[in-house]
Amino acid sequence: MAAPSGTMRTVQYDRYGGGAQALKTWMRCFRTSDRCDDARHAEVPIPSPGKGEVLIRMEATSLNVVDWRFQKGVARPVMPRKFPFVSGYDLTGEVVTVGTGVSDFKRGDKVVAFNFPNGGGLAEYAVVSASKTVLRPPEVSTAQAAGLPMAALTALLSLKGAGVSLDPRDGTGRKNVLITAASGGVGHYVVQLARLGGHHVTATCGARNLVLVGDLGADEVLDYKTPEGAALRSPSGKKYDVVVHCATTGFPWSEFRPVLAAKGMVLELTPGFVAFATTIFQMVTFSKKRLVPLIASPKKEDLEQLLGMVKLGKLKTVIDSRYPLSKAQDGWAKSMSGHATGKIIVEMGAAE
Repeated sequence: MAAPSGTMRTVQYDRYGGGAQALKTWMRCFRTSDRCDDARHAEVPIPSPGKGEVLIRMEATSLNVVDWRFQKGVARPVMPRKFPFVSGYDLTGEVVTVGTGVSDFKRGDKVVAFNFPNGGGLAEYAVVSASKTVLRPPEVSTAQAAGLPMAALTALLSLKGAGVSLDPRDGTGRKNVLITAASGGVGHYVVQLARLGGHHVTATCGARNLVLVGDLGADEVLDYKTPEGAALRSPSGKKYDVVVHCATTGFPWSEFRPVLAAKGMVLELTPGFVAFATTIFQMVTFSKKRLVPLIASPKKEDLEQLLGMVKLGKLKTVIDSRYPLSKAQDGWAKSMSGHATGKIIVEMGAAE
């Protein structure tokens, strides 16, 4: 199957910094009198799949914190690997063609993929390895699926890494779990998954999302701006066996230590130098309370597990807002504001 030829619409950036205003978009002009914004004009050829890859006609992607953090240069020079860069690590759409050696997918299949570190989701077409791609059940909507690959996988792997079982029947016992930034893209999935496992869930979020997070399954919800929320204190006085720290603004270790159980663990989802240094210090001092940076490699089976949960109504993507591709800058700015509830979805076929 030959890949389509021609160019495609895409959103990309060609340097570090600049935020949403630095994103470049190719917008078609339908009449000669139309004026395109040349300052943001970027025309890109449709890619072709190589060996072991599939070409997807994109239907939707979602924005994650790492999209704009990488743009800011937090991982330079490793990420992005080269400029210009098309961000968007969550892919969902329809297979157009497949590369050599691919037998699991065919033209017309609806799929979901996790394309880290290559990105490419903010475009009309994207190439991704078949090893990172799974079929999307018809019961799962495009928007629901678009939020899963990065955020829900992070949520799932953080709980697994902390030994928090999703099966209440496995006999490992009920744990007390604290989730910070619980109304955010990753946090709202962690709440649901921890609750599925039958664990006691305490969550922090902004005042406007207290009811939502409670409805997602949290037993106790704290406004992070109150003294109790800032101190991470459980209203029931429970000490936490596991803290999944989803907030991008870090708490110092001294804030976590008093609220942890004797062998409590803090999973740091966006670790920096201080987090790694703290972890090393705890290892050499044999500390029973631990700060653990999340380092995980998702598998196809993990994404299939999440899609199965959505299919059965056990997990859902809370959608903050939706944007057409031509308005992706607005979604990018919303993500950077830190005030999104759940996931920001960019839809390629949406009305402009």
